[in-house]
Amino acid sequence: MFRIAGSVTAARLTAACCRTVTTKQFQVHGASLHVLSSDTSRKTRHGPAHRTPPSWQSVRSMASAGESQSKINYIFFGLAALFGGGGIVYWWSRKYMRETSKDTPKKAAAAVSSASKEAAETVAEKPVPETTKSAPAAPPPAVETPAEAAPDAESKKLLDAVPQSYPDFEVMPEIPGHAKYLLIGGGTASFAAFRAIRASDAKAQVLVVTEEEELPYMRPPLSKELWYSDEPKLVEKMKFKQWNGKERSVYYNPPSFYVEPKELAYQENGGVAVVKGRKVMKLNPQKQVAVLDNGWEIFYDKVLIATGGRPRNIPVFERASQEVKDRVTLFRGIKDFKRLDEVSKNASSIVVVGGGFLGSELTCALGKRSRDSSLKVIQMFPEQGNMGKVLPEYLSQWTTAKVREEGATVKPETFVKRARFSDGKVILKLNTGEEISTDHVVVAVGLEPNTELAKESGLEVDDMHGGFRVNAELEARSDIWVAGDASSFYDIKLGRRRVEHHDHAVVSGRLAGENMTGAKKPYWHQSMFWSDLGPDVGYEAIGIVDSSLPTVAVFAKATEKDTPRAVVEETGESLRSVTETEAEAVAAESSETTAAPEVESSAQPTEPSEVPSATDTEPSASEKTEGVRDTKVFDLANYPFALFPHPESATDEPAPDVEAAAKLVAEVEAENRVAPTPKEDYGKGVIFYLRDDIIVGVVLWNLFNRMPIARKIVKEGKQHQDLAEVAKLFDLHADED
Repeated sequence: MFRIAGSVTAARLTAACCRTVTTKQFQVHGASLHVLSSDTSRKTRHGPAHRTPPSWQSVRSMASAGESQSKINYIFFGLAALFGGGGIVYWWSRKYMRETSKDTPKKAAAAVSSASKEAAETVAEKPVPETTKSAPAAPPPAVETPAEAAPDAESKKLLDAVPQSYPDFEVMPEIPGHAKYLLIGGGTASFAAFRAIRASDAKAQVLVVTEEEELPYMRPPLSKELWYSDEPKLVEKMKFKQWNGKERSVYYNPPSFYVEPKELAYQENGGVAVVKGRKVMKLNPQKQVAVLDNGWEIFYDKVLIATGGRPRNIPVFERASQEVKDRVTLFRGIKDFKRLDEVSKNASSIVVVGGGFLGSELTCALGKRSRDSSLKVIQMFPEQGNMGKVLPEYLSQWTTAKVREEGATVKPETFVKRARFSDGKVILKLNTGEEISTDHVVVAVGLEPNTELAKESGLEVDDMHGGFRVNAELEARSDIWVAGDASSFYDIKLGRRRVEHHDHAVVSGRLAGENMTGAKKPYWHQSMFWSDLGPDVGYEAIGIVDSSLPTVAVFAKATEKDTPRAVVEETGESLRSVTETEAEAVAAESSETTAAPEVESSAQPTEPSEVPSATDTEPSASEKTEGVRDTKVFDLANYPFALFPHPESATDEPAPDVEAAAKLVAEVEAENRVAPTPKEDYGKGVIFYLRDDIIVGVVLWNLFNRMPIARKIVKEGKQHQDLAEVAKLFDLHADED
């Protein structure tokens, strides 16, 4: 079948030669098209059929036939052009070409056979010596095939032009049947993983299978910078301007970076291929095979599950009519961004349900857009303030006031009880009894990890945290790793956890990729996360940040450098997980060349790499005064307490003694003021989250490039009696005049 296909293809290409192909090109193609090997030209599960290289004699024979045929072809073509509309002439030319293409391999084979026959006759005609005439007749000697003569320069040139082994991409499957490294999911974790794999194995062939119709891309800009662009054409191309004005694409790599999946196995220097729009339905760990939704099977050596999560819905919208569902967006990816972007240009009102990171960012972004249009933006959530599950109550209330300043209507302690469709609008019945009419609803209430593979693949799911249960090396079973939002991993410092943030996807994906190449490293690096409420307010966090934990905060006056816009202008990078990594590298270099400042201590001195604490370090009197002179102390017994600057404090006041502090606490309790009002200006600061008097989480409020310090504090896991001293490590007053 393949020989017939090869002849037909040869005939078609021969017809094209008389119009567009030169004689030299035809010789090479003609030589290669007539040597299709029947036993190697079959479609296998591992990919293509292969064409085998011809001998130099067949190349010369075909080249000669090609020259004669080309001359005749040009004659026929000239007649057709001369007499115009030469259909009959062209028909006869095609007939001649087909006959010639059939005869050419026969002539080449006959030429080789004739040469062999002549050589055999030469051996048979050698004279027999007289001394052997009387001897009995011996069996005739075996005819030896003469050694192949070396090709001349012209023949060698033609032979070199023919590939010695190359795949037939026309008959190979679109999806390969084997991958050394198979990555399930096309998000940030997979991107970080294949970078780590390629860094350790330069010739690695990595296959990514993703349900989305997109190449790997970053999600943070979908709720941040993309909404603040003034150039619609950039947004259509999924490009955005960072806070410093520089353009950037949401895609990690251009399309040219990737290879076609069916060509992946034939990349000598390795590469990365992406199969889009396909879902892995099942893994067979024993046979090491993955089954796709179309039934295709992919054998693998190592596999990474980085399926991420799907947006969580709320029951009231799950039970609603189809008309309501058609007007609800569960925001997650590029498709959701494009839809909401289009809706916001034509809608008169949009309701955002959710007060966490994503919901607050989208509310600020839509609120900014509403300033230049008639769009009304309403945000509602059951907590008392924005990001109420993360920030202390006073800071959550301040954040809510900031979101309102962006142009949105915020309704705390509010949730939807019923939803119906009427007169082209979605009518929301709230727990307060109020009804709201809106054009569209955005739900941003967290993620559900994608763990559908677990049941069919025999993988364990964490019932408490959700996600695939993995060990400290992110391995679920032998040769199966999990990274990103879908992994419930064992943190050797903070216990078992599951994290849904960009930097965790980067860190865990990178670690999984390294372990897939044999690193065997445990997960110890504390990932960070960040959120921006526009270009002027942002924060970074690390560890366990839960508003139900006791907190201690130290704030200072902010400067123009203490904004997300300023940090991007300084570093040129909008992904602060990247700037944080760079800051950590700089800190490591400086620690090698610069000794840490000595701290007076009545006990044994601490090592330079350790964080000073009150248990082993006693600050001087001047340091005590400097540390607390701009603060008021709230030591509330049964709820979180905070240290924060008071605008009326004089810079030269002496440090308050214990009695004065106790009196101040009593006054606060008498006024029922457990936290500062939202009117306070929290320019920049650091918030410590405590568990058993140990810092388990840190939030840096408008304080950037200090994450290595916070990570070290969380990693050491010490008790600190005086957190004002720990706050000095962050150098809050560095940029003050």
